[in-house]
Amino acid sequence: MTEIKISNPEELGKPLGQYSQIARVKASEFLFIAGQVATDREGRIVGAGDFEAQCAQVFANIETALRAAGAGWPNVVQFTTYLVHSQDIAKFVQYRTHEFPRLFSNGVYPPNTLLIVDRLVREEFLIEVQATAAL
Repeated sequence: MTEIKISNPEELGKPLGQYSQIARVKASEFLFIAGQVATDREGRIVGAGDFEAQCAQVFANIETALRAAGAGWPNVVQFTTYLVHSQDIAKFVQYRTHEFPRLFSNGVYPPNTLLIVDRLVREEFLIEVQATAAL
């Protein structure tokens, strides 16, 4: 049986956003979801030039991957996020502030590492998110 304990030790201080500092996991299986970009099932870009639309598609793709494996948002134990523009950090935080209470109804959010990179696999992509889940 999977046991996930997500916490924020006082010694590390309060997280800077919609994430937690630590995820301690006991699981029989892990699910590693490749970095998702803003494409539909045919590989067409969704939201060219629109960070919010791309962000929504990326998280929709992660949800599809989770469901395909018989999992859901409560199984996610870590995210790694790649943004092309540092100016999009505020938009990313706003998206998570708005959407994460719906995705993680218990109010406990998995750890997230946020990196700013020169570019992603295609120039038009503005965000990529990788996820790890425990089953």
